[in-house]
Amino acid sequence: MKLLFLLLFLLQVFRPAQGRCFCQVTGDLDDCACDVETIDRFNNNQLFNKLQTLLESDYFRFYKVNLNKACPFWTVRSHCGLRDCAVKPCSDVSLIEFLFFVESTAALYVFSNETREALLKWSKHDDEAQRFCVVDDEASPDSQYVDLLLNPERFTGYKGPEAWQIWNSIYEENCFKPFSIKRPLIPNSYQSSSGTQFAYFGLSGQCVEKRAFYRLISGLHASINIHLSARYLLDDSWFQRKWGHNVSEFRQHFDSELTSGEGPKRLRNLYFLYLIELRALAKALPFFQQPSFKLYTGRPEEDQNHKQLLLDLLQLARSFPLHFDETSLFAGNKKEAAKLKEDIRLAFLNISRIMDCVGCFKCRLWGKLQTQGLGTALKVLFSAQQIEALPKSSNQRPSFQLSRQEIVSLLNAFGSH
Repeated sequence: MKLLFLLLFLLQVFRPAQGRCFCQVTGDLDDCACDVETIDRFNNNQLFNKLQTLLESDYFRFYKVNLNKACPFWTVRSHCGLRDCAVKPCSDVSLIEFLFFVESTAALYVFSNETREALLKWSKHDDEAQRFCVVDDEASPDSQYVDLLLNPERFTGYKGPEAWQIWNSIYEENCFKPFSIKRPLIPNSYQSSSGTQFAYFGLSGQCVEKRAFYRLISGLHASINIHLSARYLLDDSWFQRKWGHNVSEFRQHFDSELTSGEGPKRLRNLYFLYLIELRALAKALPFFQQPSFKLYTGRPEEDQNHKQLLLDLLQLARSFPLHFDETSLFAGNKKEAAKLKEDIRLAFLNISRIMDCVGCFKCRLWGKLQTQGLGTALKVLFSAQQIEALPKSSNQRPSFQLSRQEIVSLLNAFGSH
C-alpha cells in the first residue's frame, strides 16, 4: 500500500504528464462494485499506518527464503554482479537459532504429539491441492532468514534481455489469451529497469476468471515497476549514492502516450490487485482468531499486542464496504468451473517457479515474496468452506492451514502496494 502514496506523490511531481497518465485512474474498476476514490480514502485514512507498524515487528520483518534454487525452465547464464543485486541474509547466528527455536516451540505448544505427527501426513496432500504457488522448503539448508527492512525493494541496475525474458515468459506462456491479441512489444533496446514494454492482450470476449487472472499479473507487474521508479539509484559515485524518484522511468511504464494507452490500465489493475488481497485478509480473520494462533517471537507481551493489532487490522479490512465478490468466479457449470480453477492454479504455480529464474537476487527475493503473497491470497479466497469449518479444538484436524512463510508473505505483499 506504500505504492498508493507514491502514486499520489509522483502525480504531483510531473504535472505536465498528469492528464495523460492519470486521467483514467478514477472511478469504477472493471468487474468490481468499487471505485478508485473509495480505495484511496480507506487505505490512506484508516489502514496504512496500522499495517506499517505491524510489518516493522520481528514476526513480519523476517522472511525465510531459498534464493539458490536453479531455474527450472532455462539456463541462467549469469547472476547480476551489481552490488545492489545482493541480498544480506541474517548473519546473527543467535537470532537465527532463536527464530528456529520459537517456531519449533510454537508447534509443540499448539499441538499434541499425535496431532503434530498427523499434521505432517496431512499437510503434504492438503497444501499441494490448495496452493497457488511454490513454497520453499523452510528446512532446506539453502533457505535463509532475510530482514526485509534491511533489503528493501528498489532498482538495483538489473535490466536488459534477461529481465525482459522473465516477464515475456509470464505473459506469453502463462496468461490466457483470446483469439485476437496484441503481440508483445519486443524492445529494440533495454533501457528501462525491467525491459521496456511487455505483452498486453485485449480482454474482450474472455470470461471473468481469465480477465481477473490477467489483471492480477498486470497489477503485480505495475506494483514492481512503481517500486523501481520510486526508489531508483539516481547517483552512484565515489562521493554519494542517492536514491529517489525517477519520473522518466515511471512514465515509460504508465504514461498513456508512451504505452499505447496501456499505462492507466496497468495502474487500475494495481487497484484490482489491492482489492483481491484486501478481500483475502478479511476472509482469513477466523484463522487468526483461533486461540491457538500466536505471533511467536519469544516476547509474550509484544506478541500479544501484535496479534491484537493484526486482528484489529483484519477487522478493519472486513469492514471495507465495497469488497470484491469472489463468488462471481467459477460460478458456472461445476465441472467446467473446477477445470478452469485448476488451470488458473497451475498457471500461477508456474509463474511462481519463474521467479527462480530472476538473475538479480534482491529482485528474486521480492518477486518470490510478492508472488507467494498473491498465491496465499488466492488460496484463502478459494478455501472459504475450509476456513469456516476450522475446528474449535487444537486436537482436531485443521481444515485450513497457513504457514508462517505464507502469513509473512501475504501481509508484506499487501503492504507493498
